[in-house]
Amino acid sequence: MSNTENLVYELPSIVERLDLKKLFPKQQPLEVELGCGDASFAVEYARQQQDTNFIGVERLLGRIAKLDRKGRRAGLANLRGVRIESSYFLKYLLPAHSASALHIYFPDPWPKKKHRKYRLINEEFPALACNALLPGGMVYLRTDDADYFAQMTEVFEADKNFKRMETPAALTGLLTDFEKEFTARGIKTLRAACQRD
Repeated sequence: MSNTENLVYELPSIVERLDLKKLFPKQQPLEVELGCGDASFAVEYARQQQDTNFIGVERLLGRIAKLDRKGRRAGLANLRGVRIESSYFLKYLLPAHSASALHIYFPDPWPKKKHRKYRLINEEFPALACNALLPGGMVYLRTDDADYFAQMTEVFEADKNFKRMETPAALTGLLTDFEKEFTARGIKTLRAACQRD
């Protein structure tokens, strides 16, 4: 892959689903990180998993620019970034049953009660995830917020299409930027993995 090729995919439309054949030079399994932060996880994961295509979704320009810079520096043909709100991407842009995994790490916890309606992982999320995932697909969750973690696990336990699984050790060893910072401060990471039927 050329180091000059932009890894941030410019959406031709925000009302039509992505044509994944246009995003990647090679058709292979797809995984998506919703809210990729500084792209530390996305880039390292894509580097380690060359037989998987990976989309990092992020609404903030500075963060998606980091994915582009880091991914090009690493020469990753299997990584793309999309700049848009994660919930919108999942609901309207990702083709149905196209992803083998969704990664959601340290989403904004919206700690005030009146703001909880803004949380990405809510009562609607398992149905959206079920539609996005292939049968047997995985949702991997991480947060440092105990209240949000309780909500995450409750909404997935209430959905009969998902069952709890263990997070693979290879994934737990790959830390995000937030996680490195929290771990250094002694803050525990709460993890869950849920598999679609």
